Amino acid sequence: MKLFTALILVLTVGAVFAQDVSGDDLLIKVDENIGSDNKITVGEMVIKGRRGTRRIKSKSWIHGREKSFTEYLAPAREQGTKMLKLQDQLWTYSPTTDRTIKISGHMLRQSVMGSDLSYEDLMEDTKLRNMYSAQVVGEEVIHERPCWVLALTAKVSDASYYTRRIWIDKERYVVLREYRYAKSGKLLKTTDVLSVENIENRWIAAAVLFKDALKSGEGTEFLLESIEFNAAIPDYIFTKAALKK
Repeated sequence: MKLFTALILVLTVGAVFAQDVSGDDLLIKVDENIGSDNKITVGEMVIKGRRGTRRIKSKSWIHGREKSFTEYLAPAREQGTKMLKLQDQLWTYSPTTDRTIKISGHMLRQSVMGSDLSYEDLMEDTKLRNMYSAQVVGEEVIHERPCWVLALTAKVSDASYYTRRIWIDKERYVVLREYRYAKSGKLLKTTDVLSVENIENRWIAAAVLFKDALKSGEGTEFLLESIEFNAAIPDYIFTKAALKK
């Protein structure tokens, strides 16, 4: 009888847990934590490939979720390379060839600067709730932080990944880990947040390791150097003319 009572209690608690915690609500909290109309970021990619390690520094101007402009600052051979995103369109400019190229179709799946990120990853809407339905499937401790574990399933046809599994810090509402899958269930990419900082009363991932599961190498680490929220950004930044300036 005691065992039966305990089992009923566990099932009851599980039902209450499922009702009280909504996956969609958790995604909203994550978006609210990092959301900003405008922001300017400076960071560095550390690409750990088979032939050694490369470091690429960049500065990005971001307006909402539809416009972004990135300029690569270092090393010298990458300096002056730029990318412009306007809604679902993407252009790159190379100072070496003095050419502007539109990235579309299968080219979006290509690696950015030899990293573990694709152009498709950069184009993606950062609001996961716009693309996925979410279900809380458990709890787990990641980097000594209690997390909600969510299973995401695409609800739009153009989602880059059919399903995902993410781990959300219960207190800070930062995604600390993420697995991205193909429709077949094959693991394509992983993301692991190595450190988090409080900037302007927001919890921000300061060091993130991206890994393409289909590539060799140790992955690509992104290190955030600075971020300015609600920054004043002139309109001309988000034009194709700015690519050649």
